Amino acid sequence: MKLVKTVSELQQQIQDSGKGASVGFVPTMGALHEGHLSLVRQAVAENTLAVISIFVNPTQFNDPKDLERYPRTLEADLKLLETTGCQLVFAPDAQEVYPKPDTRKFNFGKLEKVMEGAFRPGHFNGVAQVVSRLFDMLKPDKAYFGLKDFQQLAIVKNMVKQLNLPVEIVPCAIVREDSGLAMSSRNELLSAEERKNAAVISKTLFRAKELKTQMSVKELVEWVKDEINNNPFLDVEYVEIVDDEELQAAKSWDEPTTKIACVAVFCGKIRLIDNIVL
Repeated sequence: MKLVKTVSELQQQIQDSGKGASVGFVPTMGALHEGHLSLVRQAVAENTLAVISIFVNPTQFNDPKDLERYPRTLEADLKLLETTGCQLVFAPDAQEVYPKPDTRKFNFGKLEKVMEGAFRPGHFNGVAQVVSRLFDMLKPDKAYFGLKDFQQLAIVKNMVKQLNLPVEIVPCAIVREDSGLAMSSRNELLSAEERKNAAVISKTLFRAKELKTQMSVKELVEWVKDEINNNPFLDVEYVEIVDDEELQAAKSWDEPTTKIACVAVFCGKIRLIDNIVL
């Protein structure tokens, strides 16, 4: 496994892997966990060359304190990656990714006006900036994204379509801790007691899936909010039941779309997201 920090080194390594080699790419912000590693292992299995990037992207944080607090654990990340068969790690600094400020503005229409887009203005524009920059540097055949960030996945697919990029976006299942809590780099910022109580989020979503036949969409949304907020460690930012393509709020179970329940919840000061296909 090689670590490179510049675009020229990265492109040289990709070129050295030979003509016709397929490149699988996993973009991350580091603080890696089993969720990330499952994406990397899939990239290794399906491609000649598996590349992972570790870059905490400043343009997708609308809260400077959140950017400052985001865990940076490069040494530990590299140790974990050595177990996956990944051949190449790209860990650039901000100057390397943005030699000049990226002023592009993407228009994702309805997709960016709900849920994460509504509560984190500018976040998805920053995601699109960095992912498109990385795609341009690597020219991957496949890129792997976790379904935990369901809205981000929809945004990336939309961006690929808008820019007509020749890359296949591969969605990968949510990986959960034994408690059911969706794996996230932010879990490392929780105290032991907070982490234990954060498991209520996924337990509530699993129960919601069982209860959907007994309630209307609106009733189920309120039930999920109340169940999570009943825990003194948790404070719901939003609960939405949406269709899986446009991510617009569902009004009834009769609509011919797949429904996803998506939540954002503060556990102390740490913001966690999760979702479940209903």
